[in-house]
Amino acid sequence: MGEYAMRAEAGNQNPPDSGPTPDVSVVVPVYGCEGCLEQLSERVADAISGMGLTHELILVDDQGPDQSWQRICELGKLSSRVRGLRLSRNFGQHVAISAGLQYAQGSRVIVMDCDLQDVPEEIPSLLAGLEGDNEIVLGQRVERQDTWLKRSGSSAFYKTLGWLTDTDYDPSTANFGAYSRKAVDAMNAMPETDRFLPLMARWTGFKTLRVPVSHGRRTEGKSGYTLRKLLQMATRIALSFSDKPLRLVMTAAFALAAIGAGIALLAVYRYWAGDIRVAGFTSILASIWLVGSFIMGSLGVVGLYIGRIHSESKRRPQFIIWQDTWQGTHSNVCED
Repeated sequence: MGEYAMRAEAGNQNPPDSGPTPDVSVVVPVYGCEGCLEQLSERVADAISGMGLTHELILVDDQGPDQSWQRICELGKLSSRVRGLRLSRNFGQHVAISAGLQYAQGSRVIVMDCDLQDVPEEIPSLLAGLEGDNEIVLGQRVERQDTWLKRSGSSAFYKTLGWLTDTDYDPSTANFGAYSRKAVDAMNAMPETDRFLPLMARWTGFKTLRVPVSHGRRTEGKSGYTLRKLLQMATRIALSFSDKPLRLVMTAAFALAAIGAGIALLAVYRYWAGDIRVAGFTSILASIWLVGSFIMGSLGVVGLYIGRIHSESKRRPQFIIWQDTWQGTHSNVCED
């Protein structure tokens, strides 16, 4: 039985050595943020303890290029509130978040990035938004502290993604948010291997509140999302969360059929009008290339969906936890 299946059956039971259940779990995917982790841990602790709440900080190492795991182990030694999970390989940001959600024990869960652009001091505002019947509270970045190029690329990416998935996606929101236990359990129950937290949260249908939050500047490293990775992620998300690409193919097919019918009617009209010309080689070749390209493109889109079905049918675990600082001793867990 896979790691995910075992966690799903076990529910959110406390590990034997974890102590009392915390009020808040903070889940942070870690990739290339070695120098930010100590400050992140301190600022998260200050923000939550100032509310009189207990917390756990779950740092999920997604096998980044630096020595983040060693730093996570050091923080785990200094504070029992810090739990480090190390994935067996780089699974991607949203799978790392899903791993943290599976292990989160708090009645409320905060998800944030590791680079301190998600400001820990905004956590109280997010938690306050969970009062009443709100199950999800998203941080809305009023003024993004990013370059113009990154903001433009991000906006274009999310607008395109929203169009492909038929969702009105707000590019000012990302992963930074607070989630109730009900919302977390609902997302944990989703078995698909392609994970994208914002759309998974939206799919639940739970009442969602957006809270304006400040956005910090990146103090270390750079984003792991290159243009190629963004395109790959957009393709996976569109295929996993929507059938619109198939509907676009059908629309193009009907449009091409209408054009063909129009050309046929024009040819008949010209025949009856006595304006008969011998078909040229260029027009015939262009028609063959047009129709052939459309057929190959249609088969390609269908093939992508079949590929996703094939991947999901394997029922492999979403992630594999290689090391866990709350299991075993630090001497055998934190060694390379």
